[in-house]
Amino acid sequence: MIGKLKGRIDSTDEDSVIIDVGGVGYHVFCSARTLAALPGKGEAAELITETHVREDHIHLFGFPDANEREWFRLLMTVQGVGVKMALAILSVFSPEQFAHAIAAKDTKSLTHVSGVGAKLAERLTTELKNKVAKLPTGATVINAKGAKVMALPPATTSEDAISALVNLGYTRSDAYNAVAMAASRIGETEKVDDLIKESLKRLVR
Repeated sequence: MIGKLKGRIDSTDEDSVIIDVGGVGYHVFCSARTLAALPGKGEAAELITETHVREDHIHLFGFPDANEREWFRLLMTVQGVGVKMALAILSVFSPEQFAHAIAAKDTKSLTHVSGVGAKLAERLTTELKNKVAKLPTGATVINAKGAKVMALPPATTSEDAISALVNLGYTRSDAYNAVAMAASRIGETEKVDDLIKESLKRLVR
């Protein structure tokens, strides 16, 4: 198995790159985000790889770090998600953004990925909700200023506050972030109104 490639960029395509390693060109499939971050032709590059071996082919998939490779592997544990769909998801979301969407149960955002419909988005949130926290970035969410905030534990009060904010017109991801920040500010509370008021202070800024 090939776990890492270090060489120079030979050429790139819309979904892959050829890396020259000592005169041998390795064809590696990558997400759009990974491809966009690669240097130009002839420049040095390094990718963490995943090798897929089948009867009719051997494919390499490349990632900027081991963390994103773990997310790639996790995505493919979901029914209906193959290598192409996993790369499509990672083309739209960074691992941290995807963890946020799953924690927030933001199925609407997930459908922005080509090929992900409402049913698959629901399956992703259902099957991965208890798994994302085990991977790096899974225990935090990101607020509007880019700061990390602890993810919310399952709680009726928090869920009720999020639902109320969504009903007011906010996206579920924004509502989740605001409630997470509010909860970290005022601590645990059984009063939904208090959590909503504190959350709104962050949403209207």
